[in-house]
Amino acid sequence: MNLLYSNDTRGAYPPSWYAATAHSAEETAPLNGHVKADVCIVGGGYTGLSAALHLAESGYDVVLLEAHRVGFGASGRNGGQLGSAQRMEQEDLERLVGDADAAKLWDLAEDAKTLVKELIGKHQIECDLKPGIATLGFTDTERDELHEHAAHLSGKYGYDQIQQLDKAAGHELCPSPAYSGGFLDMGAAHLHPLNYALGLARAAIKAGARLHEGTEVLAVDEGQQVTIRTENGQVTADHAILACNGYLGDLNRQVAARVMPINNFIAATEPLGADVQQVLTKDVAVADTKFVVNYFRLSADGRLLFGGGESYGYRFPVDIAAKVRKPMVEIFPHLRDVKIDYAWGGTLAITMRRMPYLTRLAPNILSASGYSGHGVGTATHAGQLMAMAIQGQSEGFDTMSKVPSLPFPGGPALRSPLLVLAMTWYAMRDRLGL
Repeated sequence: MNLLYSNDTRGAYPPSWYAATAHSAEETAPLNGHVKADVCIVGGGYTGLSAALHLAESGYDVVLLEAHRVGFGASGRNGGQLGSAQRMEQEDLERLVGDADAAKLWDLAEDAKTLVKELIGKHQIECDLKPGIATLGFTDTERDELHEHAAHLSGKYGYDQIQQLDKAAGHELCPSPAYSGGFLDMGAAHLHPLNYALGLARAAIKAGARLHEGTEVLAVDEGQQVTIRTENGQVTADHAILACNGYLGDLNRQVAARVMPINNFIAATEPLGADVQQVLTKDVAVADTKFVVNYFRLSADGRLLFGGGESYGYRFPVDIAAKVRKPMVEIFPHLRDVKIDYAWGGTLAITMRRMPYLTRLAPNILSASGYSGHGVGTATHAGQLMAMAIQGQSEGFDTMSKVPSLPFPGGPALRSPLLVLAMTWYAMRDRLGL
């Protein structure tokens, strides 16, 4: 089963609040015939669009191929959170790669946030960028651990954007009976993810990149020049970039062994009016400490955008709104009967260690994927790092690619059933508060 078409209409954005409020974007023509380029990019999400933009601005002839529409996948459906640090916690990175490389990874993560903010400003991308993400715990122990983490980032890395929240301060920010405090990171941010992707696409086209939507890539043939074959044409290029994330399919087995697609779901309530103060008293985003994380924020028109629940098969559930309503009501019991106007699913990709997998598949083929829910900044930055590596400046790419990456047990055939078993265990721990 091809995930590109398992849950979505070919060439159409999902029925999300993001799609309903997206800026208009003229669809580009599918590839037809044989073309040549300096670089061919497969995938029109943040990674591919960022790579296309940076390469085109540097004078490269770039062709980008997208099976559906730009921003169609996780880039246009996610929670819109531009988080700090890497997806793997900094203390764990220090143990995995040592203090020196962990410090480099911290700096790269800060670069990623800065890059997104600078691109939005430089290209005048209207995507409701706002500062602030709170991380909240369910127990006093989890709150204390979050405070220790914040103190570690301040003491070791000089990060001064975090405000610790005790139980009262956490409740003042987010009046949910579920939480016991945590911290608020004002160096992080949130945005409209699809409008951000569309803005990157417009900037890439303006810089000279050639974008072809409605063009599924069937094969990537290695060689001194790379041949990228599609249904109605092909691209011959000096370099290729795979930026497919959860939609890689069978294009490369090395990546598929380490990057696994999963599904996540978001609902948008009706506008809450004055009741928004019973959800959030500040216009910030929130994520919590559950392994299957709940994440939420307010939309520009006063809706609660709530993400929660995952699935590991190919198909989305029939009733996505009901799937998201369950964790939403656990956090906000007073919203039990609120109307849900939009509910949608999306396919992202995870790795075993929740760190992105950046790799050089051949001397002239690069790949980046597996952002594990941390892709707004990391994916944008990965695109820039690959563009720089093609230009011979590979230090950042090499630092990211050196992070040890484990293949999923069982290979492509068994990784999904084994993950279901593992996630069932973690879900049980979440419910028991362990």
